[in-house]
Formats: sequence, structure tokens, C-alpha cells
Amino acid sequence: MTQRMILSKEEMEEVVMKRCWLARYWGLAVQYGIYPDISMSKYEYWSSFAPLPLEYVTSAGLRAKDGGSNELEETDMLVHDLTVTAGEGNIETMLAVDKGLKELAFLKVEDAVLIALAQHHRPNVAELSDPDIKSSGDEKFTEAFDLSKEEEEDVLFKQAWLMYFWRRAKIHNVEEDIAEERLQMWVDRHGQQPTSHDAVDVEQGIHELRKLGIEQLLWEFSRQEVNVAEGELSDAEDDLT
Repeated sequence: MTQRMILSKEEMEEVVMKRCWLARYWGLAVQYGIYPDISMSKYEYWSSFAPLPLEYVTSAGLRAKDGGSNELEETDMLVHDLTVTAGEGNIETMLAVDKGLKELAFLKVEDAVLIALAQHHRPNVAELSDPDIKSSGDEKFTEAFDLSKEEEEDVLFKQAWLMYFWRRAKIHNVEEDIAEERLQMWVDRHGQQPTSHDAVDVEQGIHELRKLGIEQLLWEFSRQEVNVAEGELSDAEDDLT
């Protein structure tokens, strides 16, 4: 079977989500002087596709929280607004985004942003950037402290990200033994005033999502599902001719 080159609406929404991630963290890199020789050009490139990353991801998270009510209509509008550039919607679009995310991870931009956010608000304090922190119940974190506005935004952004991907995981029976529990956990946490505990927990959540390969599993499932549907449609059309 020839590989499908055009992305489905769900796949295109995922592309937009990941462009938002890239635009947000390269934008914060610019703000905090991280990789100053390349961060501005990277930010300008990705933000040209995703000019409002926080708003878009937050909206996607709220739809996931509400169970996807009016999902099709809202998805169509949101994706269309950010995919009007010629040449959008093909497999090369996703490959470019994946390459961008790998570069972001290789350069450890997200880690550097976390350190910058913590140190900007609390000089000499960067514990929240430590990926080895295993629990918000750790002794040195028994007393939660307030976050800066920028840190709160980062927590809310990542909570929305987690709700979005765990909702899709639940719908498509990916990691079905834990998907519903994880989704409910992040839904319950969303809307509360974020504290340092939430900042630690959301980093753990992102780490778990990546360790389990949820995004890749959803991508593979979507490619397979749509390919099968298109194959069945093609067979039906052949039967009619």
C-alpha cells in the first residue's frame, strides 16, 4: 500500500500542537537569553506557524477536559486558522516538526528554560528543573511555595498538553490500563492555583508521557487507522465500478 501523504484532521491538529510547543520554548529561550545566536531565528520560524501557542494549547486542553464537546467544529476552526499556508497538511509537515522537537531536546532548551524561570523568580533556586525529582512529597518539597506568573503559565501549558494527549490515548485505547486514570488526574489538577508541587508533578507527567512514547503511539495508530479506512473506501468504490 502506498504511504498516505496527506494528514488527517487529527494528525494536523497534533502538528499544530507541536509547533506551539516549539514556538513557546524558543520564545522563552529568546526572553531569557538562551542560545542567543539561534533562538531568535528559531522562534520567528515556529511562531510564524503558531503565533499564539499558549492560547492554542490551553484551548485544546480545555476541550480534552470537557470530553471533546464540539470537538470537530472547534478543531476544524483552530487547525484551519493555523494551517492556511500553502503546502500544509502533508507528511513532510510532521517530519519537520519532529526534527524541530529532536533539536530542542538535543540542545536541552526546555531544561534551560526551567532553570531560567526558577532563577529569575528565586535567585539561586533551581530545584524545579531537576528531572530526577521523583515526588512532590519529597521531604525538601513538603512546603509548597508560590510560583511566578511565568512559572504558573508553564504549568498550565503543560497540564493542558497532558490532558490533550491522555484524552486521545483514552479514546484510542493507547496504554488503556492507565490512560483514564492519568486523564482524570490532570483534569482534577487543572484550574487550581499552581504551586511548586504542581510544577514538579507536571514535569514528571511530561517525562512519563515521553518515556511511554504516547505521542508516537498515537501517531502510529492514526496513520494505521486512516490508511485502513481509506483502503476500505477504495475497495468499496472498486466494487461499484
